[in-house]
Amino acid sequence: MTAAVAERLGRLGRFLWSGWAGLAGLALFAAVWQAGHERFGAFILPAPLATLAAGRTIAGDPASWALAATTTLRALEGFALAGLAGTLGGIAAGYSPATMRLARPILTVLLGVPPIAWIVLAMIWFGSTNGTIITSIVVASTPVVFVGVAEGALTRDRGLDDMARAFGAGPLARLTTLGLRHIAAFLFPALTVALGSAFKVAVMAELLANTGGIGGALAMARANLDVAEALAWVLIAVGGLILVEYALVHPVRAEFERWREAARPWGVKR
Repeated sequence: MTAAVAERLGRLGRFLWSGWAGLAGLALFAAVWQAGHERFGAFILPAPLATLAAGRTIAGDPASWALAATTTLRALEGFALAGLAGTLGGIAAGYSPATMRLARPILTVLLGVPPIAWIVLAMIWFGSTNGTIITSIVVASTPVVFVGVAEGALTRDRGLDDMARAFGAGPLARLTTLGLRHIAAFLFPALTVALGSAFKVAVMAELLANTGGIGGALAMARANLDVAEALAWVLIAVGGLILVEYALVHPVRAEFERWREAARPWGVKR
């Protein structure tokens, strides 16, 4: 027990230490943002500090926390459904060539239709309700997860599968001990993309369907021509995405990919 806790704390420490590179990237982004502000003026692009000040004002209002929580919950619900459907469908397609051939044209159609079109259709079907947001997220994010998981299943090592079968491992045992570990390398990058898509589609659908949340707050800022407030809400949405990604997706990924630690020397970052 002590060794396991120490191992996890060590991985957590290395993960937090690697955050310096991310902070450097954010500092570079802020510098480019400041240069854009000085070039185009405050009305077009407010300064980073002015946007942060607007964000502090928003954070001081308890109602703003409720709006952010509403958007985050909707995005997570849609992301969970998309992740589940995409993972199960991708595994089925990866292990069944016939299923993959049937699913490929459907995926082409789903990926070819822009999210804004699905939002309009969902508004017609469900009106200004949570169903519009969640349906739009599921339709936009599921194909991404499906393709990633199916690609992982298709590229698995058949030789290892045959060896496990020779030693008496059944289909379920081969899937859990061999297949899923290989698929995880494709699954989690796809989940990261799907999570970002879930937040973007959620805010877009809220703005168009007038269902509150961060999208509704952005619509209000647009009506007031308050660019600093609009950018502050965008930063809040991005902050919620980062919080969910690094508190939910990455810890689970670290548990699935513990085998990578044996081949990664100290100081080598992802």
